[in-house]
Amino acid sequence: MSRPIRLGMVGGGAGAMIGNVHRIAARLDGRFDLVAGALSSDPERAAASARDAGIARSYADYAQMARDEAARPDGIEAVSVCTPNHLHFPVAQAFLAQGTHVICDKPMTATLDQARQLADAARASDALFILTHNYSAYPQIRQARAMIARGDLGRLRLVQVEYAQDWLTEDSDSKQAAWRTDPARAGAGGAIGDIGTHAFQLARFVTGQRPEMLAADLTSFVPGRALDDNAHILLRYASGARGMMWASQVAPGRENGLRLRVYGDKGGLEWQHDTPETLQYTPFGQPAQILRRAGPGSLSEGSRVPSGHPEGYLEGFANLYSEAADAIRSGTMPDTLPGIEDGLEGLHFIDACIRSSKADAGWVRVMP
Repeated sequence: MSRPIRLGMVGGGAGAMIGNVHRIAARLDGRFDLVAGALSSDPERAAASARDAGIARSYADYAQMARDEAARPDGIEAVSVCTPNHLHFPVAQAFLAQGTHVICDKPMTATLDQARQLADAARASDALFILTHNYSAYPQIRQARAMIARGDLGRLRLVQVEYAQDWLTEDSDSKQAAWRTDPARAGAGGAIGDIGTHAFQLARFVTGQRPEMLAADLTSFVPGRALDDNAHILLRYASGARGMMWASQVAPGRENGLRLRVYGDKGGLEWQHDTPETLQYTPFGQPAQILRRAGPGSLSEGSRVPSGHPEGYLEGFANLYSEAADAIRSGTMPDTLPGIEDGLEGLHFIDACIRSSKADAGWVRVMP
């Protein structure tokens, strides 16, 4: 194995859940060495967070970090962007301009206009842009994608995806809730931006189809909340398939309820995040089959340990980082690794949902 890729991180300091997830995922396979970070705009907090994470070089300014690291012979080769959404665009742009590969949390940017600008910057750069839609790296999601591609379900008819949580059921002043419900930091989408983009990308990744039209009913149930906390969305595909999406952060009892069901004229598939090792396959007119990760009939793509030894969220995230390392080394993005076009589609999805909801859930085109 070649030496680890020198990695930096922006955001993800003390109290930021997703930053620690990125650090664990980057370390799990030994493919990255986290050597620099701008974990906070406050110098003392940045230094303390870097110390706690074992990061050698600490910055309080991401722009300075981008310039200084690019000038060092031992500077970072890639950077993880773990900030609130409104900073994704300027941070990613600063590092792409220096030729540094970017691994960015979703959604790609806070607005569609920023997404278009970042897409132009990424296409003009020699560096890669990778988006961490980590659920697409689960082995049984890869299994589902392969089965649909080879025609096991036949012609697709129905796509149903949901992502339900309860953590914003009441008003909250926690750090995570504060920025995710603030349009200035989260962007125009609330639940649709935070978890709806995951659901959208998962269905897109597995089916290979992007909906042409959608009708969205966005609601803010908590009084005074500026962004949506619940979304019901109907989807129409060019192939004739129809879809439904539900994204909610006000569903009591649902911790992280991501679920995907796809049906064609020959059979169906169902996957749930709380049982990620299992994929249910229901060929029409035949007994249902339970396909287990690394078990009989499994492709085992992305599997790390033998069946019966559970894998989950961190391993899926690490699979994405491992693929990112391969892409950085080869300079080529595989079609399984989410990138700039996936990010752009995600912002078009958010924009279409908002336009539709403002038009009383009228049908709108997802992309021009």
